[in-house]
Amino acid sequence: MDGNNIDTSGKCPVLHGSNTESSKSVMDWWPNALNLDILHQHDTKTNPMGPDFNYREEVKKLDVEALKADLRALMTESQDWWPADWGSYVGMFARVSWHAAGSYRLADGRGGGGTGNQRFAPLNSWPDNVNTDKGRRLLWPIKKKYGNKLSWADLIILSGTVAYEVAGLKTYGFAFGREDIWHPEHDVYWGAEKEWLAPSDARYENVEEPATMENPLAAVQMGLIYVNPEGVNGQPDPAKTAEQIRETFKRMAMDDEETAALTAGGHTIGKSHGNGSADNLSPEPEAAGPEYQGIGWVNTKGRGVGRDTVVSGIEGAWTANPTKWDMGWFDMLFDHEWELKKSPAGAWQWEPVSIDEADMPVDVEDPSIRCMPIMTDADMAMKVDPAYNAICQKFREDPNYFSETFARAWFKLTHRDMGPKARYIGPDVPQEDLIWMDPVPAGSTDYDVDALKAKIADSGLSLSDMVSTAWDSARTYRGSDMRGGANGARIRLAPQKDWEGNEPERLTRVLSVLEPIAAESGASLADVIVLAGNVGVEQAAKAAGVEIKVPFAPGRGDATDEMTDAESFDVLEPLADGYRNWQKADYVVSPEEMMLDRTQLMGLTASEMTVLVGGMRAMDTNHGGTKHGVFTDRPGALTPDFFVNLTDMAYQWIPVDNGLYEIRDRKSGETRWTATRMDLVFGSNSILRSYAEVYAQDDNQAKFVNDFVAAWTKVMNADRFDLN
Repeated sequence: MDGNNIDTSGKCPVLHGSNTESSKSVMDWWPNALNLDILHQHDTKTNPMGPDFNYREEVKKLDVEALKADLRALMTESQDWWPADWGSYVGMFARVSWHAAGSYRLADGRGGGGTGNQRFAPLNSWPDNVNTDKGRRLLWPIKKKYGNKLSWADLIILSGTVAYEVAGLKTYGFAFGREDIWHPEHDVYWGAEKEWLAPSDARYENVEEPATMENPLAAVQMGLIYVNPEGVNGQPDPAKTAEQIRETFKRMAMDDEETAALTAGGHTIGKSHGNGSADNLSPEPEAAGPEYQGIGWVNTKGRGVGRDTVVSGIEGAWTANPTKWDMGWFDMLFDHEWELKKSPAGAWQWEPVSIDEADMPVDVEDPSIRCMPIMTDADMAMKVDPAYNAICQKFREDPNYFSETFARAWFKLTHRDMGPKARYIGPDVPQEDLIWMDPVPAGSTDYDVDALKAKIADSGLSLSDMVSTAWDSARTYRGSDMRGGANGARIRLAPQKDWEGNEPERLTRVLSVLEPIAAESGASLADVIVLAGNVGVEQAAKAAGVEIKVPFAPGRGDATDEMTDAESFDVLEPLADGYRNWQKADYVVSPEEMMLDRTQLMGLTASEMTVLVGGMRAMDTNHGGTKHGVFTDRPGALTPDFFVNLTDMAYQWIPVDNGLYEIRDRKSGETRWTATRMDLVFGSNSILRSYAEVYAQDDNQAKFVNDFVAAWTKVMNADRFDLN
């Protein structure tokens, strides 16, 4: 070393100062810091398609019949590098599609196959997704051929639907319109476990009571889609497994009949693979070396394909004709007695006590060889559990009913996270409106908006009443599965009308004023609620000295009770709303983290969250009329006072009790305002403070109002898929 010169001989000529390993972060020093990354994931910088690319328009140019013909041909075009079982890939693509869609959970709408997320970690490397990577590589020539007109998300789901058609099922329909992401999802909480397939006990208060599973989780172990096929914590007990199945599928929006149909239909085609040792497999895709080129679980000792494939560890087919849609699963399960055995890979599986050779499936490579069929603990649960057994007997007596029920359940499984039917694209979209699609009728657009605004302004409602009601109606939207929002005016229906966060008494009073106005004007109540909020925002801006017109697009409709699956809307109930400074109860998760989660679901950025919170505080719209965070002497005016006073060093912030703070004048000691953590985080978090300082500047009052109106309009129109 010479003076200040660093000796780099024998080393790379460039000194690496960048942090490029995912295991390391500049924030690792402060693990409890509020992480805003979930609000900025899938930034345009990750998207190679450019700002002008519109997939929903591109996919309309797709030759759907040619695509389906190519997929049908692929189903029987066995590739030497990954041979098809019995010369057919129907089982593989049903599984690839199923495991993409099956990560959906109702509680927060996250997961599912709507984004092509199976291409990225952690899903591409989950133990339950072994060899789905092979399926996607088999699909690559088709994706390459149709290019920008076909997303990976649509192709993965369509491949499973076509697989069932090739097997002989009359499917219910299919919709295009799923847009790909280009980066792993950072907002989805898959569980706290730090190891794959950690015991289920970590997810439950009591593993003997499946309902005690931690929300919003649905799968019973880290790295599984549903339940452990060998039994609870890998210990076979079909009765216990049945209870876990029931809770898990309920959390995926499925009832008992749909669950039984999906279990039976899912195992009617294909097989499970466990004819070898998992110890001989290379690492999963995300951990494998560059020579594997994104392919994982490659057998390093022996063939590892065909009859020697290892996936779940369970080995065998469920039916005698695993490439055909038939009633073979029911015949096999109910016409035989079963006993526990171990697979060649050492996994628990059920095998017939006795079976005629003619009833056994043939080997995947040599049809002259007969192989023992199997059942998993989940299959046996359908026989042992009285409710599931009764449903299966009904299916067995009426094969057409079974096929129709499965087809509808499959359609629901693969489309549940797409939102309402208005978002569906393509020639195979079913005509029927299904209740789980949250249908909303079209609303009127031919009324006088300005005259309606005048009536609302003269109605006697306060600014807070109008803004709060519009916000409460719209804030239910979640972009994870495109549910909720102001369209439909479901805030007036059960269960939303009774939610504590919606202040039922105030809501009833406000609706009693707005409903007659809607009826008289010919507008939907949904439109009137949003328009009233806009009127309130305009009044608040004017009180702050800024004239602005809040954009408004008529056309929302009013849903009815008959159009509303009330039980499925229970999960949309807000437990906290940082925008109205309210929490239903004390939770383990901090208030600011809950605010961040709600913000991400609404599709807002950190800067949009900041300006909305500041504006809502200034307009005095807190839940219950509390004054926490109303840092202004001009409540009701859309001023940036929240930020001005938050960043003013003339004040100090003193914790008192129950998570509250007093804002005191440093000189006099006088308490000027009170606050919650959800207020103070905009000054304490370095990133949020940087946004707060922008709006506290003397030259940015107009920017503040304009930015607030833009973010407000974004929330009000989030579920207007006819506009977006």
